[in-house]
Amino acid sequence: MDFASPAEERIIMVDTHDTVIGELSRGEMRTFGGIYRVTYILIFNSQGDLLVQRRTSTKDQYPGLLDLAAGGVVASGEGYRESACRELKEELGVDAPLTHHGNVYFEDMNFFPENQNWGGVFSCICDGPFVLQTEEVADVKFMKIESILTMGAKEITPDTRQVLVSYLL
Repeated sequence: MDFASPAEERIIMVDTHDTVIGELSRGEMRTFGGIYRVTYILIFNSQGDLLVQRRTSTKDQYPGLLDLAAGGVVASGEGYRESACRELKEELGVDAPLTHHGNVYFEDMNFFPENQNWGGVFSCICDGPFVLQTEEVADVKFMKIESILTMGAKEITPDTRQVLVSYLL
């Protein structure tokens, strides 16, 4: 999907039960709020380490923090899986078989408007190579799960921390 600008991208809006209630542009959603759909893809290498991405400093949410998952906003007309495949290719240049692990709800009330989303959680195994989307991903590295879990909450995006913990349960 090609859009004139990210702010004009049409995204799916849902209610608290993840039922589609309409769509907005990304810019409207950032201005007025609402619950939207996203995807999270946990990428493991063949040794079981998790790929961790450093977000660019220009991201509007959680700039410079570590992301434990690839992913992004589900565009209008997409399902969770289709969006996850697109995001994996856009962010990291990867095509890999995905396993769906269900959906999770996340909210961060420290934003205005609040950050509220339903996220489809996927995983895959991929050792690379990776081609980074420079607008979104500053760098990547594989880390042991045990090391990630000892990191401070202010180092990692809260949504992907929640996704990893729910995945491990």
